Amino acid sequence: MELISGWWERILVGFIRAIPPEVGLTELAIILAFAAALSIPRATWRYFGLFTTVVHELGHAFAAVMTGRRLTGIRLNLDHSGTTTSLGQRGWRTVWSGFWGYPVPAVTGAALVWAGFNGWGPAAMSLGALILVAALLFIRNGTGLLIILGAAAVAMAIVLAVPAEFTGHVVIALGAALLVGSVRDLVKVATVHIRRRRELHSSDANILYRATGVPSAVWLFLFTVVIAGSWLLAWLSATPTL
Repeated sequence: MELISGWWERILVGFIRAIPPEVGLTELAIILAFAAALSIPRATWRYFGLFTTVVHELGHAFAAVMTGRRLTGIRLNLDHSGTTTSLGQRGWRTVWSGFWGYPVPAVTGAALVWAGFNGWGPAAMSLGALILVAALLFIRNGTGLLIILGAAAVAMAIVLAVPAEFTGHVVIALGAALLVGSVRDLVKVATVHIRRRRELHSSDANILYRATGVPSAVWLFLFTVVIAGSWLLAWLSATPTL
């Protein structure tokens, strides 16, 4: 109980704005190298990619809830695939929730970078930990439960162990890693449409095409626009401090 009480206290304290961190060009280069090391090599992507998948599926979930649909479950797998199901009126609501998968790691990454540079790193970490804990209620398979528990445990450890004055640096690094990871996932889904067409059934762009008749290439382009815009927002958040 004492541990839970201490963690909850740190969660609440995190929502107070901290002093924005000073990040120079050298640290920014290290952060980008760290992000690339998490998201590019297969050995590290095998694990960090699971977290990107969590963010991807939570994007579908939040988008569904935004339109009034009822979230019924999330399934996550070790091969970085996942499924989010919801009930409610179809039409544009289904399209909206279906779109917000691949772009969401980039949007989340940009939001984390902005939060880190503007003194809201602890708040972002506290909110993220709460979201991951709440997501446990919607997981519908054992593998997904283990993945979410692992992500939530890491988030809790950061909240408990990292001093508030350093949390901003950690949040910026995590945001950068998600931004790089979003590009890797975008390249992966584009490759499915170009080379591995036998896997098209799992592509969000193809699912959106079947639902709307709008070509998959258009949806891939829109994914790219949102991801590129997220990179731009992250860069604009960083430049005033350099």
